[in-house]
Amino acid sequence: MRGGAVLCGLLLSLAWLGPAWGAEGGEEDGEVVVAEEEEEDEEDEVLSDELEEEDGVLVLHEHNFERALREHRLLLVEFYAPWCGHCRRLAPEFARAAALLRNGSESARLGKVDAVAQTALSAEFHIEAFPTLKLFRDGNRTHPVAYSGRMDAEGMALWVQRRAGPSATLLHDADTAAAFISARDIAAVGFFKDLRGEAARAFYEVAAEVVDVAFGVAEADELFEAYGLSADTVCLFKKFDEGRTDFPVDPEQGLDVAKLTRLLRVHSLQLVMDFSNETSSQIFGAKIPHHMLLFLNTSVAEQQALRDEFRAAAGTFRGEVLFVVVDVDGYGATVLPFFGLKPSDAPTLRFIKMENNRKYRMEEDAFSATAVRDFVRAVLDGKVKPQLLSAEPPEDWDTRPVKVLVGKTFEQVAFDETKNVFVKFYAPWCTHCQEMAAAWEELGERYKDHEDIVIAEMDATANELENITISGYPTLHYFPAGPGRKMVEYRSARDVETFSKFLENGGKLPEEPPTVSKAPENSTESPSPSGAAEAREEL
Repeated sequence: MRGGAVLCGLLLSLAWLGPAWGAEGGEEDGEVVVAEEEEEDEEDEVLSDELEEEDGVLVLHEHNFERALREHRLLLVEFYAPWCGHCRRLAPEFARAAALLRNGSESARLGKVDAVAQTALSAEFHIEAFPTLKLFRDGNRTHPVAYSGRMDAEGMALWVQRRAGPSATLLHDADTAAAFISARDIAAVGFFKDLRGEAARAFYEVAAEVVDVAFGVAEADELFEAYGLSADTVCLFKKFDEGRTDFPVDPEQGLDVAKLTRLLRVHSLQLVMDFSNETSSQIFGAKIPHHMLLFLNTSVAEQQALRDEFRAAAGTFRGEVLFVVVDVDGYGATVLPFFGLKPSDAPTLRFIKMENNRKYRMEEDAFSATAVRDFVRAVLDGKVKPQLLSAEPPEDWDTRPVKVLVGKTFEQVAFDETKNVFVKFYAPWCTHCQEMAAAWEELGERYKDHEDIVIAEMDATANELENITISGYPTLHYFPAGPGRKMVEYRSARDVETFSKFLENGGKLPEEPPTVSKAPENSTESPSPSGAAEAREEL
């Protein structure tokens, strides 16, 4: 779903930004799931089936939802929560997407549902995180399609438009094809002997999904001959790198939608990407599992010259590792804290695994193609240990009611066999962390004189742990006294009384009837201060 102090999407698995190298994630992507609480005294409003709008977006509820489905062949619906920060950030883009669609066709519209108030619709469509976007087609409310595109206005509008009409342009002859290809930096053309066959239908499905690429189809014999083809083939034409990449259709197995989607996303990227506001969605949208980063000051000629060797190493790992150049004096400056770097550290290299944000560095930077290839292979083979960030502990870290942990002191405190340790992992920019800060301080005051209970916190953006990955903020973990290095994730209400019940009951809440809470304090934010494309908030 979709920059900031840490980056937008280098997140979502989020990852190194917007991802930190990552949201949305994240996707998803390990966010804390909490219970939801229903207000019994909430009065039911009597609403009509009239379709009202806000900023061009249909305002939907259980009384007019069916009418909206009847009147609009394609309806992309956002299920949101009023308190959700990601939803608030999405709102202007969603409204702009609605305007773009209105300019194109009345058959496709955007709508929104307050999923907190409209509990029946939330239950019917299994809404578990905010925002959730679903596409309803031809009035069918039983099988909506989960939204899988970018979270900017153009991306959302194009994703819907690709499903409203032909997702690929029919190319009749050589002149038409040449004009289509030359007018674009990148274009995918499917050459099929039968445009009604299974392979062509699969290609149209891919075209509806990969909206960053223009798609064309051709079946004329003259086009097969003009492009040197004899069998069904998908060709990716691009004005960079090798210029053209062919993906022949397997005559036995046909065209695999998921495989072709991934191949097109990978090969539509330049072999070495420059990290910028314009390219970040491509970098993270390709979902390549590892990134190799070269941090440069691009205004220094000697550092710019290192790009050639870096590029020479990249081809070996295409599709497995994405090579990215980060300008420490430009847009890339926003991600430096995530890697524990300063502009003066350039030039330097870092490898990052997107699934867990583990970072790796050479013992001593070497920039030759051979050295870079050898290092990447060693990381992939598990022969290099991750580099773990750690801040320096404050002088009074252990005298405060809430102990301040850092990477290098975490083990000795959290796994002290004589203590029960309750730790809040937070990000300084996280609004949910800020909202619960007072409650955590009060909890620390309440238990500061207990010999066997420690209340602590750790800035998870500045400190990393070898065996614990923090995927959402705030995350609360309880480490009980005794042997075994046990850890319990706290997943309930974030108020002092509930925290106290949890602690007094030995790291679990007393048995109570299940309740659900819609309170905003029970939300988490993904590891991206900007709310990357994939970032969502759980109920």
